[in-house]
Amino acid sequence: MAATSAPSAGTWEAVGDKERLLQPLRPVGGKPTPEALARQDRRWRPRYLMLAPHRLGFFLAMVLLIASGAWWALVQAAQAGLVPPLPAALPPSLVHAAVMVYGFMPLFFAGFLFTAAPKWLRVEPLPLAALRPALLLQALGWLLWLAGALASSALALSGVLLAAAGLAWMAARFWRMVRCSREPDQLHPRAVGLALTWGVLCLLGLLAAATGQAWDVARTCVLSALWGCMVVVFVTAAHRMVPFFTSHAMPFIEGRYAFWLLWLMWGAAVCEVLALWWAPQGLGAWGFAAWQLGAGGALLWIARLWSLTQSLRNRMMAMLHIGFLWLGVALVLAGLARGLALIEGMPALGLGALHALTMGCLGSLMLAMVTRVSCGHSGRAQVADSVAWSLFWLLQLATLLRIAASVPGRLSTALLLGAALLWAAVVAVWGVRLGSWYGRLRPDGRPG
Repeated sequence: MAATSAPSAGTWEAVGDKERLLQPLRPVGGKPTPEALARQDRRWRPRYLMLAPHRLGFFLAMVLLIASGAWWALVQAAQAGLVPPLPAALPPSLVHAAVMVYGFMPLFFAGFLFTAAPKWLRVEPLPLAALRPALLLQALGWLLWLAGALASSALALSGVLLAAAGLAWMAARFWRMVRCSREPDQLHPRAVGLALTWGVLCLLGLLAAATGQAWDVARTCVLSALWGCMVVVFVTAAHRMVPFFTSHAMPFIEGRYAFWLLWLMWGAAVCEVLALWWAPQGLGAWGFAAWQLGAGGALLWIARLWSLTQSLRNRMMAMLHIGFLWLGVALVLAGLARGLALIEGMPALGLGALHALTMGCLGSLMLAMVTRVSCGHSGRAQVADSVAWSLFWLLQLATLLRIAASVPGRLSTALLLGAALLWAAVVAVWGVRLGSWYGRLRPDGRPG
């Protein structure tokens, strides 16, 4: 019997015409019957991406993640002389930085926030139709950015304009949810809303600077968005969810919010943004380096208190805690890089610190949180299986290679190429695997 057949009495209820197109039948009063599951459509269909915000947001993010990883691997292969040189209408480093910060992370945020935030705020979830244009504009915009980087700067900049419109739309819809809420505790959602607003402003700054070919300013706008938007959203969501995940996975560990820790992470992000625009000099530079070392050391100490060794028994929690650990490592490396620059005049670890943050911290948290949400909302066990666990450790290896490549030497080019190829391989396998889930109905027959 086809999945669109009439439901049997007492087991299924018919849904409206629009919902029937997307999800033909809905279970009533518990799990679907084995007969209903046997009739379920098992094929991958684009229309099933429209069943929930996380499906469309995560799928588009995976597309951007795979495309940007493949493009950067080709750029590095060309620089190593393994393939012919690629055309470049824009500086490749700027193209890489912008798409890695803005290309896929806001799409992952959308899938997560518009699923979790309504529960935080106790409001009705936003219909996907109201969010869909924002997601599609961002995905199309960053694909045009990558294509234009090879062919036409005008095409690339038009892509940034579309992406900015999409991100602004997404931020406005999020703020509308916040304003509609009567929940007294709105600290985390409002912090996310402010971070998204800052991300929109920085993206407009990137567009203006790139139009005027002010590449240094454009790069500063991207890094400002990294710290002021992406890092803030990540640490805010982690502060809200990691204690819950920990206590859920390991009941013997009490989940609680350490708000001073949240303020420490926010303070570190704000200080990094300020230092990008008003670079400290003299004693101020030494003071800022000491602050980075102190903040990083405090975060490493907290990671130890979070029973990292004990949580390694649970792979999913280990992935989340190791991701947090990388934030402390990134700040410590940044402080060391600033100190070395003041002593020797060579910020040898600067790019290493940046990639400890992006690949190590944000990459690990992204892999862990997206995997967990995808498992939970696709009717699968919320665990890191052998595939996810192996990909996670390959990501750690890619991060170490990229940090090592930041130190000048004869092996730098080879290490950079190795890191880029390994990153591209990890995100390709991960993206194709999870992407195949988003376009299929849940195997347990439930909606979502």
